[in-house]
Amino acid sequence: MSSPSTGLVSVHVGQPEPNSEQERMLLAELQHQRDVGRRERAPRVPGDLAWEKHGLQPRWLGMETSDCAVAIEPGHFHNRGDAERDRFLAGAARRGELALVVAVIGDADGDELQRSLFSHYASVSLADMFTRVSGRRLPTGTRPEIAPDLSPADRDLAIRLLTRPPTAAWWALQLHGATTVRGDGFGGETHHPAQGTLEPILIDSLGAPVVAAWVSLAGDQRWYVLPDRVAWDNVLDWLMHKALPQYAPAVLRRTRSPHFVDPDLQTGDELSARAGLAELEERYTLDRTQFEQDLRVAEEKASPIRYGLLYGTGTELVEAVAAVLTAAGLSVIDLDAELGAPQSADLLASAPGSNRKLVEVKGAGGAAQENLVGYLQRHLDTWPQLRPDQPVDGGVLVVNHQHKLPPAERTAQVYTRPEFVAALTVSVVSSLQLFRWWRVRDWPAIRVAILGAEPSTVVAGPQPAPAQATSSEVSAAPTGRTRWWRKDRRGS
Repeated sequence: MSSPSTGLVSVHVGQPEPNSEQERMLLAELQHQRDVGRRERAPRVPGDLAWEKHGLQPRWLGMETSDCAVAIEPGHFHNRGDAERDRFLAGAARRGELALVVAVIGDADGDELQRSLFSHYASVSLADMFTRVSGRRLPTGTRPEIAPDLSPADRDLAIRLLTRPPTAAWWALQLHGATTVRGDGFGGETHHPAQGTLEPILIDSLGAPVVAAWVSLAGDQRWYVLPDRVAWDNVLDWLMHKALPQYAPAVLRRTRSPHFVDPDLQTGDELSARAGLAELEERYTLDRTQFEQDLRVAEEKASPIRYGLLYGTGTELVEAVAAVLTAAGLSVIDLDAELGAPQSADLLASAPGSNRKLVEVKGAGGAAQENLVGYLQRHLDTWPQLRPDQPVDGGVLVVNHQHKLPPAERTAQVYTRPEFVAALTVSVVSSLQLFRWWRVRDWPAIRVAILGAEPSTVVAGPQPAPAQATSSEVSAAPTGRTRWWRKDRRGS
Protein backbone atom coordinates (compact mmCIF):
# COMPACT_ATOMS: atom_id res chain seq x y z
CA MET A 1 0.00 0.00 0.00
CA SER A 2 1.75 3.16 -1.15
CA SER A 3 1.36 6.79 -0.25
CA PRO A 4 -1.02 8.80 -2.48
CA SER A 5 1.80 11.29 -3.13
CA THR A 6 4.79 9.53 -4.67
CA GLY A 7 7.80 9.57 -2.38
CA LEU A 8 5.97 10.93 0.68
CA VAL A 9 5.59 8.78 3.79
CA SER A 10 2.21 9.09 5.48
CA VAL A 11 2.22 10.08 9.16
CA HIS A 12 -0.83 10.01 11.40
CA VAL A 13 -1.08 13.12 13.62
CA GLY A 14 -3.64 12.81 16.39
CA GLN A 15 -5.06 16.31 16.25
CA PRO A 16 -7.33 18.31 13.89
CA GLU A 17 -6.04 19.53 10.56
CA PRO A 18 -4.64 23.08 10.79
CA ASN A 19 -7.06 25.85 9.76
CA SER A 20 -9.94 23.41 9.57
CA GLU A 21 -13.37 24.02 11.07
CA GLN A 22 -12.65 21.26 13.56
CA GLU A 23 -9.51 23.04 14.74
CA ARG A 24 -11.32 26.38 15.03
CA MET A 25 -13.99 24.77 17.20
CA LEU A 26 -11.32 23.13 19.35
CA LEU A 27 -9.43 26.39 19.86
CA ALA A 28 -12.64 28.15 20.82
CA GLU A 29 -13.38 25.42 23.34
CA LEU A 30 -9.86 25.72 24.81
CA GLN A 31 -10.27 29.46 25.19
CA HIS A 32 -13.57 28.92 26.99
CA GLN A 33 -11.93 26.44 29.35
CA ARG A 34 -9.18 28.95 30.14
CA ASP A 35 -11.77 31.67 30.75
CA VAL A 36 -13.50 29.55 33.40
CA GLY A 37 -10.22 28.62 35.06
CA ARG A 38 -9.73 25.12 33.63
CA ARG A 39 -6.65 24.04 31.76
CA GLU A 40 -7.02 21.65 28.83
CA ARG A 41 -4.12 20.48 26.72
CA ALA A 42 -3.72 22.32 23.44
CA PRO A 43 -2.48 20.61 20.25
CA ARG A 44 1.24 19.93 20.55
CA VAL A 45 2.25 19.67 16.90
CA PRO A 46 2.54 23.05 15.12
CA GLY A 47 0.42 23.43 12.03
CA ASP A 48 3.11 25.12 9.94
CA LEU A 49 5.73 22.35 9.84
CA ALA A 50 7.41 21.73 6.48
CA TRP A 51 6.20 18.14 6.14
CA GLU A 52 7.05 17.70 2.45
CA LYS A 53 10.55 19.06 3.01
CA HIS A 54 11.12 16.08 5.29
CA GLY A 55 9.49 13.65 2.84
CA LEU A 56 6.39 13.22 5.01
CA GLN A 57 2.67 13.68 4.52
CA PRO A 58 0.45 14.32 7.59
CA ARG A 59 -2.86 12.55 8.12
CA TRP A 60 -4.99 14.40 10.67
CA LEU A 61 -7.98 13.30 12.74
CA GLY A 62 -10.74 12.01 10.51
CA MET A 63 -8.36 10.87 7.76
CA GLU A 64 -7.37 7.31 6.84
CA THR A 65 -4.50 6.04 8.98
CA SER A 66 -4.21 2.33 8.21
CA ASP A 67 -1.46 2.95 5.61
CA CYS A 68 0.58 5.33 7.79
CA ALA A 69 4.12 4.39 8.74
CA VAL A 70 4.38 6.59 11.85
CA ALA A 71 1.94 8.04 14.37
CA ILE A 72 2.57 11.27 16.28
CA GLU A 73 0.52 11.90 19.40
CA PRO A 74 -2.13 9.27 18.61
CA GLY A 75 -4.99 8.27 20.86
CA HIS A 76 -7.68 10.00 22.89
CA PHE A 77 -7.66 13.75 22.21
CA HIS A 78 -10.73 15.79 23.23
CA ASN A 79 -13.02 12.74 22.82
CA ARG A 80 -11.53 11.76 19.45
CA GLY A 81 -8.61 9.83 18.01
CA ASP A 82 -9.04 6.28 19.31
CA ALA A 83 -10.34 4.93 15.98
CA GLU A 84 -7.50 6.51 13.98
CA ARG A 85 -4.90 5.10 16.37
CA ASP A 86 -6.39 1.61 16.25
CA ARG A 87 -6.51 1.60 12.43
CA PHE A 88 -2.89 2.73 12.31
CA LEU A 89 -1.78 -0.12 14.60
CA ALA A 90 -3.90 -2.68 12.76
CA GLY A 91 -2.50 -1.59 9.38
CA ALA A 92 1.12 -1.92 10.55
CA ALA A 93 0.36 -5.35 12.05
CA ARG A 94 -1.24 -6.59 8.83
CA ARG A 95 1.80 -5.53 6.79
CA GLY A 96 4.14 -7.10 9.35
CA GLU A 97 5.83 -3.74 10.00
CA LEU A 98 6.96 -2.20 13.24
CA ALA A 99 4.53 0.53 14.32
CA LEU A 100 6.57 3.64 15.18
CA VAL A 101 4.90 6.12 17.52
CA VAL A 102 6.05 9.47 18.92
CA ALA A 103 4.26 10.58 22.09
CA VAL A 104 4.84 13.67 24.24
CA ILE A 105 4.66 13.78 28.02
CA GLY A 106 4.15 16.72 30.35
CA ASP A 107 3.13 20.34 29.96
CA ALA A 108 6.02 22.81 30.02
CA ASP A 109 3.62 25.70 30.61
CA GLY A 110 1.58 23.93 33.27
CA ASP A 111 1.73 24.30 37.03
CA GLU A 112 1.80 20.61 37.92
CA LEU A 113 4.46 21.12 40.58
CA GLN A 114 2.25 23.47 42.56
CA ARG A 115 -1.15 21.86 42.18
CA SER A 116 -0.45 18.12 42.38
CA LEU A 117 -0.19 16.05 45.55
CA PHE A 118 0.97 12.97 43.68
CA SER A 119 4.47 11.84 42.77
CA HIS A 120 3.68 11.61 39.05
CA TYR A 121 2.39 14.70 37.31
CA ALA A 122 1.98 13.57 33.70
CA SER A 123 1.32 10.37 31.79
CA VAL A 124 1.08 8.82 28.35
CA SER A 125 -1.44 6.06 27.70
CA LEU A 126 -0.05 3.33 25.47
CA ALA A 127 -1.76 0.91 23.13
CA ASP A 128 -2.27 -1.51 26.02
CA MET A 129 -5.23 0.05 27.85
CA PHE A 130 -3.82 -0.87 31.28
CA THR A 131 -0.25 0.33 30.65
CA ARG A 132 0.99 3.89 30.79
CA VAL A 133 4.21 5.85 31.14
CA SER A 134 4.10 8.32 34.01
CA GLY A 135 6.39 11.31 34.44
CA ARG A 136 7.55 13.33 37.44
CA ARG A 137 8.72 16.80 36.51
CA LEU A 138 12.38 17.38 37.37
CA PRO A 139 13.95 20.60 38.68
CA THR A 140 14.86 23.31 36.20
CA GLY A 141 18.41 22.92 34.94
CA THR A 142 18.41 19.12 34.78
CA ARG A 143 21.02 18.01 32.24
CA PRO A 144 20.43 14.43 31.02
CA GLU A 145 23.06 11.98 29.82
CA ILE A 146 22.97 9.46 26.98
CA ALA A 147 21.99 5.97 28.12
CA PRO A 148 24.43 3.17 27.29
CA ASP A 149 24.11 0.55 24.54
CA LEU A 150 21.74 2.43 22.24
CA SER A 151 20.92 1.59 18.65
CA PRO A 152 22.27 4.08 16.07
CA ALA A 153 18.84 5.66 15.59
CA ASP A 154 18.18 6.01 19.33
CA ARG A 155 21.64 7.43 19.96
CA ASP A 156 21.06 10.00 17.23
CA LEU A 157 17.78 10.99 18.88
CA ALA A 158 19.54 11.35 22.24
CA ILE A 159 22.18 13.64 20.74
CA ARG A 160 19.54 15.81 19.06
CA LEU A 161 17.57 16.21 22.29
CA LEU A 162 20.68 17.18 24.23
CA THR A 163 20.67 20.43 22.26
CA ARG A 164 17.48 21.59 24.00
CA PRO A 165 17.80 24.84 25.99
CA PRO A 166 19.29 24.52 29.50
CA THR A 167 15.95 25.60 31.02
CA ALA A 168 13.94 22.98 29.11
CA ALA A 169 11.58 20.83 31.18
CA TRP A 170 12.23 17.11 31.70
CA TRP A 171 10.17 14.37 33.31
CA ALA A 172 11.53 11.25 35.03
CA LEU A 173 9.69 8.33 33.43
CA GLN A 174 8.27 5.14 34.91
CA LEU A 175 6.17 2.31 33.50
CA HIS A 176 2.91 1.62 35.35
CA GLY A 177 0.07 -0.86 35.22
CA ALA A 178 -3.45 -0.24 36.50
CA THR A 179 -5.89 -1.43 39.15
CA THR A 180 -9.57 -1.81 38.23
CA VAL A 181 -12.69 -2.27 40.34
CA ARG A 182 -15.91 -3.88 39.13
CA GLY A 183 -18.63 -1.34 38.54
CA ASP A 184 -21.22 -3.39 40.45
CA GLY A 185 -19.10 -3.32 43.60
CA PHE A 186 -18.50 -7.10 43.66
CA GLY A 187 -15.30 -9.00 43.05
CA GLY A 188 -12.82 -6.56 44.59
CA GLU A 189 -9.87 -5.01 42.80
CA THR A 190 -7.93 -6.46 39.88
CA HIS A 191 -4.35 -5.40 39.29
CA HIS A 192 -3.09 -5.33 35.71
CA PRO A 193 0.73 -5.28 35.61
CA ALA A 194 2.48 -3.10 33.07
CA GLN A 195 3.13 -4.77 29.75
CA GLY A 196 6.21 -4.37 27.57
CA THR A 197 9.50 -2.72 28.46
CA LEU A 198 10.75 0.85 28.77
CA GLU A 199 14.15 1.33 27.14
CA PRO A 200 16.02 4.44 28.39
CA ILE A 201 17.48 6.80 25.79
CA LEU A 202 18.37 9.81 27.96
CA ILE A 203 18.74 9.48 31.74
CA ASP A 204 19.01 11.99 34.59
CA SER A 205 21.80 12.10 37.18
CA LEU A 206 20.05 9.39 39.24
CA GLY A 207 19.69 7.03 36.30
CA ALA A 208 15.97 7.56 35.70
CA PRO A 209 14.95 7.75 32.02
CA VAL A 210 13.76 11.15 30.79
CA VAL A 211 13.45 10.00 27.17
CA ALA A 212 12.62 6.38 26.47
CA ALA A 213 11.11 3.93 24.00
CA TRP A 214 8.32 1.63 25.11
CA VAL A 215 8.39 -1.71 23.28
CA SER A 216 5.32 -3.94 23.28
CA LEU A 217 5.53 -7.56 24.46
CA ALA A 218 5.18 -8.78 20.87
CA GLY A 219 7.85 -6.36 19.70
CA ASP A 220 5.54 -4.95 17.02
CA GLN A 221 5.17 -1.45 18.51
CA ARG A 222 7.82 1.10 19.50
CA TRP A 223 6.55 4.22 21.27
CA TYR A 224 9.03 7.06 21.78
CA VAL A 225 8.15 9.19 24.83
CA LEU A 226 9.60 12.70 24.47
CA PRO A 227 9.32 15.72 26.78
CA ASP A 228 7.04 18.63 25.94
CA ARG A 229 8.48 21.45 23.84
CA VAL A 230 10.57 19.38 21.45
CA ALA A 231 11.83 20.88 18.20
CA TRP A 232 9.45 19.19 15.80
CA ASP A 233 11.47 19.82 12.65
CA ASN A 234 14.32 18.02 14.37
CA VAL A 235 12.03 15.11 15.25
CA LEU A 236 10.68 14.85 11.69
CA ASP A 237 14.21 14.87 10.31
CA TRP A 238 15.16 12.10 12.73
CA LEU A 239 12.13 10.02 11.75
CA MET A 240 12.95 10.21 8.05
CA HIS A 241 16.73 9.81 8.17
CA LYS A 242 17.28 7.61 11.23
CA ALA A 243 14.22 5.92 12.72
CA LEU A 244 12.48 4.72 9.54
CA PRO A 245 15.69 3.51 7.83
CA GLN A 246 16.54 1.41 10.89
CA TYR A 247 13.15 0.19 12.07
CA ALA A 248 10.91 0.30 8.97
CA PRO A 249 13.05 0.43 5.81
CA ALA A 250 10.35 -1.40 3.81
CA VAL A 251 8.18 1.72 4.12
CA LEU A 252 10.81 3.88 2.45
CA ARG A 253 11.40 1.34 -0.30
CA ARG A 254 7.67 1.03 -0.94
CA THR A 255 7.11 4.77 -1.22
CA ARG A 256 10.37 5.25 -3.19
CA SER A 257 11.33 8.07 -0.86
CA PRO A 258 14.08 10.27 -2.32
CA HIS A 259 15.33 10.77 1.25
CA PHE A 260 16.15 7.08 1.66
CA VAL A 261 19.50 5.66 0.62
CA ASP A 262 19.16 1.88 0.51
CA PRO A 263 22.34 0.37 1.99
CA ASP A 264 21.75 -2.81 0.00
CA LEU A 265 22.29 -0.82 -3.22
CA GLN A 266 25.41 1.15 -2.11
CA THR A 267 29.05 0.41 -2.86
CA GLY A 268 31.59 -0.13 -0.10
CA ASP A 269 33.12 3.30 -0.72
CA GLU A 270 29.71 4.97 -0.46
CA LEU A 271 28.89 3.17 2.77
CA SER A 272 32.29 4.02 4.23
CA ALA A 273 31.98 7.72 3.33
CA ARG A 274 28.45 7.92 4.76
CA ALA A 275 29.57 6.25 7.97
CA GLY A 276 32.46 8.70 8.30
CA LEU A 277 30.17 11.66 7.72
CA ALA A 278 27.68 10.39 10.30
CA GLU A 279 30.49 9.93 12.83
CA LEU A 280 31.75 13.46 12.16
CA GLU A 281 28.28 14.95 12.64
CA GLU A 282 27.78 13.04 15.88
CA ARG A 283 31.17 14.11 17.24
CA TYR A 284 30.46 17.73 16.33
CA THR A 285 27.07 17.70 18.04
CA LEU A 286 28.47 16.08 21.19
CA ASP A 287 31.42 18.49 21.33
CA ARG A 288 29.15 21.48 20.78
CA THR A 289 26.79 20.29 23.50
CA GLN A 290 29.69 19.83 25.93
CA PHE A 291 31.16 23.25 25.15
CA GLU A 292 27.75 24.86 25.60
CA GLN A 293 27.36 23.14 28.96
CA ASP A 294 30.89 24.21 30.00
CA LEU A 295 30.05 27.78 29.00
CA ARG A 296 26.87 27.77 31.06
CA VAL A 297 28.73 26.50 34.11
CA ALA A 298 31.49 29.09 33.65
CA GLU A 299 28.96 31.90 33.24
CA GLU A 300 27.04 30.82 36.33
CA LYS A 301 30.27 30.96 38.36
CA ALA A 302 31.61 34.18 36.87
CA SER A 303 28.49 36.33 36.57
CA PRO A 304 27.94 37.08 40.30
CA ILE A 305 31.60 38.02 40.75
CA ARG A 306 31.76 40.09 37.57
CA TYR A 307 28.56 41.97 38.38
CA GLY A 308 29.51 42.44 42.02
CA LEU A 309 32.95 43.87 41.24
CA LEU A 310 31.79 46.15 38.43
CA TYR A 311 28.35 47.30 39.55
CA GLY A 312 27.76 46.01 43.07
CA THR A 313 27.44 47.83 46.37
CA GLY A 314 26.99 46.63 49.92
CA THR A 315 26.95 42.91 50.56
CA GLU A 316 26.98 42.05 46.87
CA LEU A 317 30.28 43.90 46.40
CA VAL A 318 31.83 42.46 49.57
CA GLU A 319 30.94 38.91 48.56
CA ALA A 320 32.51 39.41 45.12
CA VAL A 321 35.72 40.79 46.66
CA ALA A 322 35.86 37.90 49.13
CA ALA A 323 35.39 35.39 46.31
CA VAL A 324 38.25 36.94 44.32
CA LEU A 325 40.63 36.97 47.31
CA THR A 326 39.76 33.36 48.05
CA ALA A 327 40.39 32.39 44.41
CA ALA A 328 43.83 34.04 44.73
CA GLY A 329 44.69 31.69 47.58
CA LEU A 330 44.08 34.00 50.55
CA SER A 331 42.26 33.05 53.72
CA VAL A 332 39.26 35.36 54.10
CA ILE A 333 37.14 35.89 57.23
CA ASP A 334 33.89 37.84 57.21
CA LEU A 335 34.29 40.08 60.23
CA ASP A 336 30.61 41.00 60.37
CA ALA A 337 29.81 37.33 60.86
CA GLU A 338 32.75 36.90 63.22
CA LEU A 339 32.32 40.01 65.39
CA GLY A 340 28.88 41.35 64.54
CA ALA A 341 28.21 44.31 62.29
CA PRO A 342 29.61 46.94 62.24
CA GLN A 343 32.36 46.30 64.78
CA SER A 344 35.26 46.26 62.33
CA ALA A 345 36.21 46.19 58.68
CA ASP A 346 34.45 43.94 56.19
CA LEU A 347 37.11 41.26 55.74
CA LEU A 348 40.29 39.92 57.30
CA ALA A 349 42.72 38.56 54.70
CA SER A 350 45.86 36.53 55.29
CA ALA A 351 48.11 33.87 53.81
CA PRO A 352 50.79 31.53 55.17
CA GLY A 353 54.04 33.41 55.55
CA SER A 354 52.32 36.82 55.59
CA ASN A 355 50.71 39.17 58.10
CA ARG A 356 46.98 39.80 58.28
CA LYS A 357 45.29 42.73 56.55
CA LEU A 358 41.98 44.40 57.27
CA VAL A 359 39.96 44.93 54.08
CA GLU A 360 37.27 47.59 53.95
CA VAL A 361 34.97 47.53 50.89
CA LYS A 362 33.03 50.57 49.68
CA GLY A 363 30.95 51.57 46.66
CA ALA A 364 30.63 55.02 45.10
CA GLY A 365 28.34 55.92 42.23
CA GLY A 366 30.60 58.82 41.27
CA ALA A 367 34.10 59.82 42.29
CA ALA A 368 35.14 58.25 45.59
CA GLN A 369 35.17 60.65 48.52
CA GLU A 370 38.47 60.90 50.34
CA ASN A 371 36.82 60.38 53.72
CA LEU A 372 36.26 56.69 52.81
CA VAL A 373 39.85 56.10 53.94
CA GLY A 374 38.82 57.23 57.41
CA TYR A 375 36.52 54.24 57.82
CA LEU A 376 39.42 51.85 57.36
CA GLN A 377 41.71 53.92 59.61
CA ARG A 378 39.19 53.82 62.48
CA HIS A 379 38.90 50.05 62.14
CA LEU A 380 42.70 49.74 62.29
CA ASP A 381 42.73 51.85 65.46
CA THR A 382 40.10 49.74 67.23
CA TRP A 383 41.34 46.33 66.05
CA PRO A 384 43.79 45.79 68.98
CA GLN A 385 40.85 46.02 71.40
CA LEU A 386 38.78 43.53 69.39
CA ARG A 387 41.46 40.92 68.66
CA PRO A 388 44.60 41.65 70.68
CA ASP A 389 45.93 38.15 69.94
CA GLN A 390 45.63 38.63 66.15
CA PRO A 391 47.68 41.68 65.15
CA VAL A 392 47.23 43.10 61.65
CA ASP A 393 49.78 44.76 59.43
CA GLY A 394 47.72 47.59 57.99
CA GLY A 395 44.70 47.54 55.76
CA VAL A 396 43.38 47.80 52.22
CA LEU A 397 40.48 49.92 50.99
CA VAL A 398 38.69 48.36 47.99
CA VAL A 399 36.38 50.82 46.23
CA ASN A 400 33.94 50.26 43.38
CA HIS A 401 34.14 53.85 42.23
CA GLN A 402 32.09 55.44 39.46
CA HIS A 403 29.99 52.26 39.26
CA LYS A 404 27.21 54.17 37.48
CA LEU A 405 29.52 54.60 34.49
CA PRO A 406 30.50 51.86 32.01
CA PRO A 407 33.79 50.29 33.17
CA ALA A 408 35.66 51.64 30.13
CA GLU A 409 34.77 55.22 31.09
CA ARG A 410 35.99 55.05 34.70
CA THR A 411 39.27 56.53 35.90
CA ALA A 412 42.10 54.07 36.38
CA GLN A 413 42.79 55.17 39.97
CA VAL A 414 40.31 55.56 42.80
CA TYR A 415 41.97 58.78 43.97
CA THR A 416 43.82 61.15 41.67
CA ARG A 417 44.72 64.18 43.83
CA PRO A 418 48.53 63.87 44.12
CA GLU A 419 48.80 65.33 47.63
CA PHE A 420 46.16 62.95 48.99
CA VAL A 421 47.64 59.89 47.29
CA ALA A 422 51.11 60.75 48.61
CA ALA A 423 49.79 60.99 52.16
CA LEU A 424 47.99 57.61 52.16
CA THR A 425 49.10 55.14 54.83
CA VAL A 426 46.89 52.32 53.53
CA SER A 427 46.53 50.66 50.14
CA VAL A 428 43.64 51.68 47.92
CA VAL A 429 42.54 49.31 45.15
CA SER A 430 39.66 49.68 42.73
CA SER A 431 37.29 46.74 42.34
CA LEU A 432 37.65 47.28 38.58
CA GLN A 433 41.36 46.53 38.88
CA LEU A 434 40.60 43.45 40.96
CA PHE A 435 38.22 42.34 38.20
CA ARG A 436 40.90 42.71 35.55
CA TRP A 437 43.35 40.60 37.53
CA TRP A 438 40.70 38.01 38.40
CA ARG A 439 39.54 37.75 34.79
CA VAL A 440 43.03 36.65 33.62
CA ARG A 441 43.78 34.72 36.84
CA ASP A 442 46.66 36.96 37.81
CA TRP A 443 46.67 35.68 41.40
CA PRO A 444 50.14 37.06 42.31
CA ALA A 445 49.04 40.60 41.42
CA ILE A 446 45.98 40.25 43.68
CA ARG A 447 48.04 38.89 46.55
CA VAL A 448 50.59 41.70 46.25
CA ALA A 449 47.85 44.31 46.07
CA ILE A 450 46.18 43.03 49.25
CA LEU A 451 49.13 41.82 51.34
CA GLY A 452 51.78 44.26 50.11
CA ALA A 453 54.12 41.46 49.02
CA GLU A 454 53.92 37.93 47.69
CA PRO A 455 53.68 35.52 50.66
CA SER A 456 56.24 32.76 50.99
CA THR A 457 53.65 29.98 50.79
CA VAL A 458 50.31 30.15 49.07
CA VAL A 459 47.83 27.77 47.44
CA ALA A 460 45.86 29.30 44.58
CA GLY A 461 44.10 28.39 41.37
CA PRO A 462 45.80 27.58 38.04
CA GLN A 463 48.56 29.89 36.90
CA PRO A 464 47.20 32.80 34.89
CA ALA A 465 47.64 33.76 31.30
CA PRO A 466 49.90 36.79 30.78
CA ALA A 467 48.44 39.53 32.94
CA GLN A 468 46.89 42.61 31.40
CA ALA A 469 47.63 44.68 34.47
CA THR A 470 50.18 44.62 37.28
CA SER A 471 50.15 45.48 40.94
CA SER A 472 51.92 48.76 40.19
CA GLU A 473 48.47 50.16 39.33
CA VAL A 474 47.43 50.10 43.00
CA SER A 475 46.91 53.69 44.17
CA ALA A 476 49.29 53.34 47.09
CA ALA A 477 50.87 50.41 48.87
CA PRO A 478 52.58 50.91 52.26
CA THR A 479 55.46 48.69 53.42
CA GLY A 480 55.03 46.56 55.96
CA ARG A 481 38.20 30.67 57.51
CA THR A 482 36.48 31.53 54.24
CA ARG A 483 33.09 32.94 55.09
CA TRP A 484 31.47 36.04 53.69
CA TRP A 485 27.67 35.69 53.75
CA ARG A 486 26.03 38.32 55.92
CA LYS A 487 23.47 41.05 56.33
CA ASP A 488 23.78 44.19 54.29
CA ARG A 489 24.88 47.14 56.40
CA ARG A 490 26.93 49.04 53.80
CA GLY A 491 25.90 52.10 51.86
CA SER A 492 26.50 52.80 48.19
